[in-house]
Amino acid sequence: MAPMIQKPENVLKRAEELVGVGQQAAALQSLHELIISKRSKSASIASLEPLMLRLVELAVEQRKGKIVKESLYQYKNIAQNTSVETLVVVVNRFIKLSQQKFAEAQQQAEKLSLEAIDDLEATETPESILLSTVTADVGKDRTDRAVVTPWLRFLWETYRTVLDILRNNGRLEQTYQDVTHQAFDFCQKFERKMEFRRLCDLLRNHLQNAAKYTNSANGINLNDPDTLQRHLDSRFVQLNTAVAMELWQEAFRSVEDIHNLLTISKRPAKPAVMANYYEKLSKIFLVSGNYLFHAAAFNKYATLVRTQNKGASAAELERLGSTALLSAIAIPVMRDQQGRGVELDLDDHKTKHARLAALLNMPHAPTRAGLLKEALHKNARVQEHIKAVYVALETQFHPLSICQRISPLLEKLATPEFQGYIQPLQQVVLVRVFQQLSQVYETVSFDFITKLISFPAQYAIDAVALEKFIMAGCKKGELHIRIDHANNCLTFEADNMLEQTALPTASRSLQPSPADLVKSQLTRLARCLYATLSHVDPAFVEEKAALKRALLARAAEHAEQEHAQVLARTSIIERRKELVQTAQMKKDQEEASRRELQRQKEQEAESRRVAEDTRRRELERIKREQDKIKQDESKKLREELKASGALAGVDEAELESLDTTKLRAMQLQQLEKSTKDINERMRITAKRIDHLERAYRRAEMPLVQKDAEEQVKADKENHAARSKAALETAQVKHEEALRMKKRMSRVLPDFDVYRQQLAAKREVAYKQRVEEAQRKLDEEKEARRVAYRKEVAEEEAREREEQERYEREEAEHREAEKRHEQEAAERAEKEEAQRAEREKKAAEQAERMKKLDEQAAKQRAREEEAEAKLRAKKEGRPVPGAAAPAASAGGDNVYRPGQGKWSRGGGAAGAGGDRAGATGGMGERSASYGRRETPVPSREQTPRASEDGAKPSKGAYVPMHLRKGPDGNPPTERRASGW
Repeated sequence: MAPMIQKPENVLKRAEELVGVGQQAAALQSLHELIISKRSKSASIASLEPLMLRLVELAVEQRKGKIVKESLYQYKNIAQNTSVETLVVVVNRFIKLSQQKFAEAQQQAEKLSLEAIDDLEATETPESILLSTVTADVGKDRTDRAVVTPWLRFLWETYRTVLDILRNNGRLEQTYQDVTHQAFDFCQKFERKMEFRRLCDLLRNHLQNAAKYTNSANGINLNDPDTLQRHLDSRFVQLNTAVAMELWQEAFRSVEDIHNLLTISKRPAKPAVMANYYEKLSKIFLVSGNYLFHAAAFNKYATLVRTQNKGASAAELERLGSTALLSAIAIPVMRDQQGRGVELDLDDHKTKHARLAALLNMPHAPTRAGLLKEALHKNARVQEHIKAVYVALETQFHPLSICQRISPLLEKLATPEFQGYIQPLQQVVLVRVFQQLSQVYETVSFDFITKLISFPAQYAIDAVALEKFIMAGCKKGELHIRIDHANNCLTFEADNMLEQTALPTASRSLQPSPADLVKSQLTRLARCLYATLSHVDPAFVEEKAALKRALLARAAEHAEQEHAQVLARTSIIERRKELVQTAQMKKDQEEASRRELQRQKEQEAESRRVAEDTRRRELERIKREQDKIKQDESKKLREELKASGALAGVDEAELESLDTTKLRAMQLQQLEKSTKDINERMRITAKRIDHLERAYRRAEMPLVQKDAEEQVKADKENHAARSKAALETAQVKHEEALRMKKRMSRVLPDFDVYRQQLAAKREVAYKQRVEEAQRKLDEEKEARRVAYRKEVAEEEAREREEQERYEREEAEHREAEKRHEQEAAERAEKEEAQRAEREKKAAEQAERMKKLDEQAAKQRAREEEAEAKLRAKKEGRPVPGAAAPAASAGGDNVYRPGQGKWSRGGGAAGAGGDRAGATGGMGERSASYGRRETPVPSREQTPRASEDGAKPSKGAYVPMHLRKGPDGNPPTERRASGW
């Protein structure tokens, strides 16, 4: 029968009727089935739009987001080629309803919180105190989690669903961007950081897919300036939201997205937009601790504001100039090097700086000197204390007075705007002080350094932090200092062969260092010798001129040939580039074709899934209708038979099973046969697996022995090689130790003298400490004696009190034992009386059950006799006598209608089966069949009988680990003992 085609108007009317009787779930299901069915594609949009709006309302009320998502996908496929405005209407309605429900949930939660307060003057109730001991949540948090959180999650899923629906259609681009802005406001308003990260990843994936499928029918064209501008606006909103939520990593990724869009944009960005871009980027670099690029980004921002914003006030320009100069001064002067004697990974360093410079639209990475120069020349308006900081650090720097000059300036910088620059400024001061001290001093005391580097109390640097800074500078190769803790001093080590750090300041050094002199000595000597040779030997000058003329002649002779070679090489390179580009274009086209084919396959699979779901629902509906029709017909037939009087003495359950009895019997026979076949195949398979395993193990034994011999041989060779290498290493170390001993023996007398002096000093200090410790020990002993006497007296008092308390408790315990013995005797008498009563009731119950069994047996005999007479009457033969029941006592299979099952006759066993099958019907036969289909394995040699008294068949499968041989052991034990 062909399915009945329903019109959307009728389905909508039916859904309204279901809603009217309170069946919202059924109404939603009917609307959903119509939308996802194939026949909805031929319906008009005007008839489907009201249906979709009603579906969205019902789904939002029931929080059925999955149903809305499937329906919107199907509706999009129907409407995107004709009228996308209707899809926009449905989507906006979906979002609006979700927001309304969330607002109502918030109001409900606030109302519940207010209603829960019984006494406005009571701060805490006993219930709240007890609840606070087991949970950290307050009442409002629990209410929000129960009422508001489900709707908050549903609103988030709404935004995700809508963005997925609108993502790949160019005509829905404006609605897509509006929903994106709403999603950003949602994340910022409710502080949903995890959802914001997922939203950014989702938008990033959407943009990548849009770039891949630009050539599709309704694809998004990123070459369109308006489309690209909308994406840029959304990314700037994303950047502002990330900065407001302090998600700096996500903000940096947003900056990269904006830079990529600006790169492919043909329309230049507005100055205000770029100013916002550089401002946010400078905040990101400041939080990450990259002060170099922070200064560069802020310099870009300040330049744009000064040149493009003509209405900027003088105070604003002064603030920008001060911040730009201070950020340039705060750039660390230490190099980004990992350690002394270790080369920097220049490729990674350059790649990182080039990528960051590209974000700032700079051709190369900025430098501290260049940023200082730009800040001084372009930002003329600077606050006075910022100018004083620059003068103190860059033009008039002196290590002995820098801290006294910079300390009052640091206190002036303690404002929210400049607070973040104080710590890097201290780093700059410390590096400059140690570098210039190393040029003047060889050894200084640690106390001198501590006094020299004294900052205000809130910015003071203790000895531990100062030592960590020195070690970090030595690790980077910036400082060459050794800390002597024994003498509490610092030693500046000058390695004349190491390159000194060049600081971009005018006051870099106070005098030439030994390293500078050694580094330039050979250069100055070569220049002097060259000038002397030119004046002393004229032949050298003539030879040099002749050589120059010969080189010029040879260059002129081969110029054309080299030019031709260069042109030929250029053409070859161009040709190779063309070939590579052609191959890449071909590869991209193939990849695009493959992706398009994959997308089509996915769409086809989705269509098949939807069609399969629709067909399944239709089949279920048809089956329900058919079952209902069968039930109605059966009921009608029974009523007719009852009216005619043909069912006298026939049970209704027996009547319902008469037309299916033979089919069920045949099904049981077939299933029993299949079970036997499966068991036989499993037995054969298990036997074959045993033989294969035994063959595998016999075959691998010689291979295992051979491998063991080879391993022993290899171990011996490795041991000999390692022993030889260890001996050679020990000899080398011994010779090195002898040479070291010979070198150190020259300084041994001086070392002994120094050690004796140091030992004498330490002996005096040790004796003083011992005397002081002995004095403190005596005082402590006396104090402990007094405390011990006091503690002993208190303990004796406690023992006396404890003894008295114990005697009182002992008396009370004896009295309680007497009471317990009396109560136990009374309880035993009551229990004896109750037990006698229970035995009497049990005997009466057994007698009553015995009588009921006898009556049931007589009733079954009468029913069998009536059935036999009825069967004989139907077959037209004489009614059997009393011998007929006895004939069924044999071993034939007899169908007993009164019992509703096939039973096998056989004396007492049959009688027992009759009682067990008193429940009747197919349930007993199914249970018996289930026990025969999966026999219960036994751990004994002889299988147990099943619950109904039947044993497993002779050919039933028994697992290997349960089988036992003649010796009583499983096969695995015999195999283990044999191998």
